Amino acid sequence: MTILVTGSAGHLGEAILRTLRARGSPVRGIDLKPSPFTDAVGSIVDPDFVRPQMDGVSAVIHTATLHKPHVATHGKQDFVDTNVTGTLNLLEAGAAASVRSFVFTSTTSAFGSQLRSGAGQAAVWVIEDLPPVPKNIYGTTKLMAETLCELFYRERALPVVVLRTSRFFPEDDDDPVMRSAYTLENAQANELLYRRLDIADAVSAHLLAVERAPKIGFARYIVSATSPFEPRHLTALARNAAGVVRELYPDCAQLYAARGWNLLPEIDRVYVNERARRELGWRPEFDFAHVLDSLRTERDFRSPLAREIGSKGYHDGVFDDGPYPVAS
Repeated sequence: MTILVTGSAGHLGEAILRTLRARGSPVRGIDLKPSPFTDAVGSIVDPDFVRPQMDGVSAVIHTATLHKPHVATHGKQDFVDTNVTGTLNLLEAGAAASVRSFVFTSTTSAFGSQLRSGAGQAAVWVIEDLPPVPKNIYGTTKLMAETLCELFYRERALPVVVLRTSRFFPEDDDDPVMRSAYTLENAQANELLYRRLDIADAVSAHLLAVERAPKIGFARYIVSATSPFEPRHLTALARNAAGVVRELYPDCAQLYAARGWNLLPEIDRVYVNERARRELGWRPEFDFAHVLDSLRTERDFRSPLAREIGSKGYHDGVFDDGPYPVAS
């Protein structure tokens, strides 16, 4: 079964290509940018480029996208062209070629304004049934592409699984307050409590989705590290998140202090991956408990795959106020 992977020069695309090539699985990568993992260079916005890429392909993993950090550097039409029209082109070509699985990489940013509770309110328990309310063109176009995926399942019987992934990029946070308050490792360790995903776990979710899509038909899943929190913690998380974490992990304070790290004082949302674990059989390995085990043995908590791929960045230029020209 040959798998076509879009966005092969990006973080997730490369990770999937690396994994499948290491297994000896037939796989083809396409991207706008040449890379060691790109077999054909071209734009998914061009249907004449997309159609021949489906020759001999039985599954598509569509990771190519304009991301949130591009909001300040690209126009809304650019987002529509890449994230919506590009996805439509791939769905059309995939359906015409009768591929057996189509996996679309979406984002938890689709939930948008739902992710921030009001001052003093409990943290948000984010499950797939929470209605999305995108707050920028990135989330809007990803949600539009999700809807196209569902349409192709209904009209063309194309099996599609949508994975709403949380953040897995290794770069510094786009929030300057977070960058100034926490080291990169500290911030990303904290995020594994509620809104981060190691790229190795992202890969395993995508490959399971390819396998299960024909039986599932159509579904959306939140793909994020397994959180230790439960609904009973939501009120306390909004007021004293550090206290909740210390209660769950009594030696956390000592392990963090040895590194000069700090826990978050507040947590505003919790991504819940229970449905993906139950229906896909997904078993993510890299969570906050893994972080603490790594600190105890003085190991890097990131997966070998994450370390191998490293940082790619999202822009060719450098900005005066940080890694991104947009802070929200």
